[in-house]
Amino acid sequence: MNPADEILDIVDEQDTVIGQARRADAYARNMRHRCVFILARDAAGRIFVHRRTPQKLVFPSLYDMFVGGVVGAGESYDGAALREAEEELGVCGLPQPVPLFKFLYENGEQSWWSAVYEVRCELPVDPQVEEVAWHGFLPLAELERRIGAWEWVPDGLAAWRRLRASGIDLS
Repeated sequence: MNPADEILDIVDEQDTVIGQARRADAYARNMRHRCVFILARDAAGRIFVHRRTPQKLVFPSLYDMFVGGVVGAGESYDGAALREAEEELGVCGLPQPVPLFKFLYENGEQSWWSAVYEVRCELPVDPQVEEVAWHGFLPLAELERRIGAWEWVPDGLAAWRRLRASGIDLS
């Protein structure tokens, strides 16, 4: 199925489902929906970072420190987190990602409820070529150095800043 044709739940300010729409329509009409962000770490604790492909519907060619995506219609945040992590990392058999927090992302034009998770990926990754143009596992200090140097997806950067401000230990 073409990603633009996926059906998403449309939600209000309290994250209550108020309707459904095709992903392309939700994006075009700035309809609030649900997304998951998963911080994937390898056995050494390094963080999976990637550059999105130019074909992505949202934020093409930008860097991201999370894997993730939209929550499908009727899908739970937890189910979407596992599905998206396995799809984007190109693995099977990940443990269930651990929920960290949820927030409403808004930038004036776009709005989505965002559930942030963490998962340990000790399997060899084989990211989807349709989703990921470049990838690597970076130590926390290296990731922090790259934040000012690379162009990051704004929603991922917002989630990162909230994660860092939360006091959750990433070492």
